[in-house]
Amino acid sequence: MAAVTDRPVRLRRNRDNRHIRELTRAVRLHREQFIQPLFVVEGLAAREAVPGLRDVYRETPASLLRQIESDLESGISKFLLFGVPGTRVEPTRDLFISHTFTSARLADIRSRFGDAVWVAADVCLCSYTTHGHCGILTDSRDHVDNDVTVAALARAALEFAHAGADCIAPSDMQDGRVAAIRASLDGAGFERRALMSYAAKFHSAFYGPFRVAANSAPDRANTLKDRASYQIDPGRPDDALLAARRDAAEGADILMVKPGLPYLDVLARLSAAIPLPWAVYQTSGEQAGIDVLAAQNLADPVRAQLETWTAFARAGAQMIISYAARRAALYLDQQGTQE
Repeated sequence: MAAVTDRPVRLRRNRDNRHIRELTRAVRLHREQFIQPLFVVEGLAAREAVPGLRDVYRETPASLLRQIESDLESGISKFLLFGVPGTRVEPTRDLFISHTFTSARLADIRSRFGDAVWVAADVCLCSYTTHGHCGILTDSRDHVDNDVTVAALARAALEFAHAGADCIAPSDMQDGRVAAIRASLDGAGFERRALMSYAAKFHSAFYGPFRVAANSAPDRANTLKDRASYQIDPGRPDDALLAARRDAAEGADILMVKPGLPYLDVLARLSAAIPLPWAVYQTSGEQAGIDVLAAQNLADPVRAQLETWTAFARAGAQMIISYAARRAALYLDQQGTQE
């Protein structure tokens, strides 16, 4: 009798048909893990499509609520809200930046939908500033003033918590903002509010459609022309680990890697090293790549989307922030027929 070790390795038996593939799949996606970004813009007369993205809009306050209703019907109940004010300001250390518009939208959502939805509020200043940077510039205008910006972000976070945000999501990449926001929330009695840190946000070329949607592109006429001085350099992955460990120690409940596909190695490394829930943000540029390929009949949108999402889960993400989240339930139902 031949020894077991002499038998040919037949791996394909567990791939033979849809049923056994479903039974043996090690990584599984589920609709509950998806978060849909939303943009609401002050002063719009009607919703506007975001260039390059399918089914993503700059919403009015009224259309925002209708879109959330539609998303709930599609099986998506978790959202990341970006408020875009109608007027941008030249902020200084003495100027209080108003977040009234975004706070009012959070209050509207909470009043309309109650606990049927979970809403994270993005906290950043890029959509509020004339220069488009994520904070308040120094007097020389060649650097973001870290500590002054952190104080402004903590005020915004507290305002959003009062308005009904379930989670605060600082995306600015300033040092120490997680500790300041956590202290601000806890000091005001919001100990139960979650904090999702953009812990590993890289200086990436994949943010283009988002910057149109949020009116947040840096003004290239400034001395400080881009965000390289505060977002992580793609060639310094160790900075992502250091930032994530710091944010975890400062009180973050959820940590995030952004973008997704170009940084799967970072996500896998960080999620293995730090035992907190991990989110990944499939950026607008990544999504536009899928949507444009599909529009040109060069890729199947369902298969391409499911493949990228599976890669995120395989690398350790429990949460997937995706512009196609509102199609996740439909795509997951079609998974077996798309193989």
